[in-house]
Amino acid sequence: ASVYTVATLYLASCHTKNYYSFSPAVGSGSGTSYSLTGEGRITAVRVWEANNNYIYGFQFRYGFVWSSVVGYQSGNPLEMELFDDEAIIQVSGKYAHYLQSVVFTSNRGRTLRAGQPSGHSFNMYPTHSEAELRFISGRVHGAITSIGAHWGVVDPAVNSTAGH
Repeated sequence: ASVYTVATLYLASCHTKNYYSFSPAVGSGSGTSYSLTGEGRITAVRVWEANNNYIYGFQFRYGFVWSSVVGYQSGNPLEMELFDDEAIIQVSGKYAHYLQSVVFTSNRGRTLRAGQPSGHSFNMYPTHSEAELRFISGRVHGAITSIGAHWGVVDPAVNSTAGH
């Protein structure tokens, strides 16, 4: 499915449509498209980098379920597990042909940093203060060549992890 189809389906299923926003993709954009999605809130993030260099792959955990990996599992992943009620509210980094570095920042000020900070800077965040990162999309060709961020409000009924 194309990124636009996924975004359209997300918008159609979102009860709070006015909270949705999209940070357009940065990077060269060569290769195969990807979309990393799941149900509920993102509860952990994994990033694969090779030798403190390009970003090779991403994986998110939604609730208790890990998504498929987009890109490649090259080397050991860097991982950040989020606390209850913690959410990703900013994605920033640097890019050239490939995504050189990425920083995921939470609403508690914690960060997951990966890659080598060289190239053009980018900074992505939601347009609504209550929104958080819901999914990412972009392209991959050997390593990640582009990344875009999709923001929205998580339905509390979908995200209930209490009692587990």
